[in-house]
Amino acid sequence: MDKYLENSEYIDWRHLAVTVKAAELSDGCTAVETVAKRCFEFVRDTIKHSWDYRQGPVTCRASEVLLHGTGYCYAKSHLLAALLRANGIPTGLCYQRLSVETGGQRNCLHGLNAVYLEQYGWYRLDARGNKAEVAAEFCPPTEKLAFSVIQASESDLPEIWSVPLPVVITALTQHQTVEQVFEHLPDVELIKTIYCRSWSSLNQSTP
Repeated sequence: MDKYLENSEYIDWRHLAVTVKAAELSDGCTAVETVAKRCFEFVRDTIKHSWDYRQGPVTCRASEVLLHGTGYCYAKSHLLAALLRANGIPTGLCYQRLSVETGGQRNCLHGLNAVYLEQYGWYRLDARGNKAEVAAEFCPPTEKLAFSVIQASESDLPEIWSVPLPVVITALTQHQTVEQVFEHLPDVELIKTIYCRSWSSLNQSTP
């Protein structure tokens, strides 16, 4: 579990602003789930999604997301991981591959998190920000994510990463505007494998 608690370049939870906010969110809490929910709802509701609000700058490090109050889903997942790790809660990064437009040919990764809760194991949560037809919630053991995998080109990627994927870092650090990031959203080519088990069953054991 140690790697899911690490401070790193982009999940920089030892940054003073992050540690202060993490302590504020956990103040008075005795239950891990309560802390996790507070951190989740703070990132979901307070940090503005870059494309929803067309708001810059483009952020990547958790501390940048907190400072500027904005970020794409990937950046928001970096901040949520940092806040949870600062509170001693193992947290990783997950990705879905989704269609950018309904019925469209263009796909991209969508960033979210998995948190380890002693009672339930790994539990995915999505702090991208709610809006019309998007209603992600924290209600373990039931997952209520922002998006469902529907089209054949889409997929729930089963891995739980301790650090962001390089393609995500490239997208967020090599483009200067929110619009440029949207035109170059990160994507990966799926391995043509038929998964016989659900995401949750793949991730019941501790990595």
